[in-house]
Amino acid sequence: MKLAKNTNYSQRRRSLLKAGSYGMALGAMQASGFAPLLSNAAAATGAKGSNKILVVFELSGGNDGLNTLVPYSDDAYYRLRPNLGIRENKLRKIDENFGFNPDMAGLERLYQDGKVAVIHGCGYAQPSFSHFTSMAYWHTAAPNSGEQLGWIGRLADAIDPQVTPNYIVNVDEAQSLAVVARDHVPVVFDDPEQFGRKGLFQAREMLEGSRTPSRDANDAQRYLLKLSRSAQQASEQVREACGSYQTPVDYGIAPLDLRKIAALINAGMETRLYYTSFRHNAFDTHVQQPNLHQRLLTYYSDAVTGFFTDLERIGRADDVVMLVFSEFGRRAAENTNLGTDHGTANHMYLIGNSVRGGHYGKPPSLTELDEGGNLIYTTDFRRVYATAISGWLGYEDTAPLLRGKFEPFPVFS
Repeated sequence: MKLAKNTNYSQRRRSLLKAGSYGMALGAMQASGFAPLLSNAAAATGAKGSNKILVVFELSGGNDGLNTLVPYSDDAYYRLRPNLGIRENKLRKIDENFGFNPDMAGLERLYQDGKVAVIHGCGYAQPSFSHFTSMAYWHTAAPNSGEQLGWIGRLADAIDPQVTPNYIVNVDEAQSLAVVARDHVPVVFDDPEQFGRKGLFQAREMLEGSRTPSRDANDAQRYLLKLSRSAQQASEQVREACGSYQTPVDYGIAPLDLRKIAALINAGMETRLYYTSFRHNAFDTHVQQPNLHQRLLTYYSDAVTGFFTDLERIGRADDVVMLVFSEFGRRAAENTNLGTDHGTANHMYLIGNSVRGGHYGKPPSLTELDEGGNLIYTTDFRRVYATAISGWLGYEDTAPLLRGKFEPFPVFS
């Protein structure tokens, strides 16, 4: 960062503190690499002016897809899982081959209403069985590459080169790699009441003071002040929107942050890309899986159903599509601890009023496994990203964003 030559150390420190570099602005500046000072994004292809919203929901820990949407018509499933296999008479059948886990009543109803697209066999070549590494690949849409920007961040830079404030919101304890952008600075928060600038009493005057740049401010200072103003406004909007939101809709025992997203949508924020997760590697079910997994799926199903019911209530359901994924599936066979170990191919889901519900992609074979006993993926997960980006958000040039050309599924009209 280059500062004015005639600015002494104490003045520089005061200017940076005033701009918020010891709060939200510095973190945002580091994440974005200061690129807004250096580059201009190319014009987007029509997606910017849309009211369409994409909500990405991450099931962290590696959700067991085979016990989420059970292939009950395949005898190989029960041979691989003599204890964990869920019997046909307990499932919520959606057709002659598949049935949802018993406590997923809400998602079953959405599917029967034609609002859930199931994409089978999602994964990537040379899969990693590390939570951290595999999630990084999904977050960046660039497996085995070391990519530093997230796919949501790159998407925001492409479809909104004017850098609309609050275009990305990440509801979580910490910022996801998926939302790291070159130009955009995501709004990241967990508890809306705690979302604001913190500082010592002695610094309060500077932190809450004017954020108007002086005449001799350089580009770096102007940028920090802009970030600081944006962060302050975003925190105020988030607290007001979430604090005032009232809804009679039941999201279940664990709303999973989806109620917060509904509140922000209802408040009319400019956000078009939301990102949240089922946290703390909850789906890492190595031991005694059945009761735990079914309970987690209940929370997930109830929260998603409540979210879309709430969107109908506020008149925004037609504007929102949700993409659901996990960093990997589980091994095809159960382990000796009545659990499942890290695996490969898994389902992904696209949910919303505008979705053409049904099955997409080819289900992996349960009899032709790889040498490690894992499912062989049949769909590159970036095809689903391409489907959401082009089919829903209307941005056609997905190859630069996804580091390759991936054919979308016909999920949207």
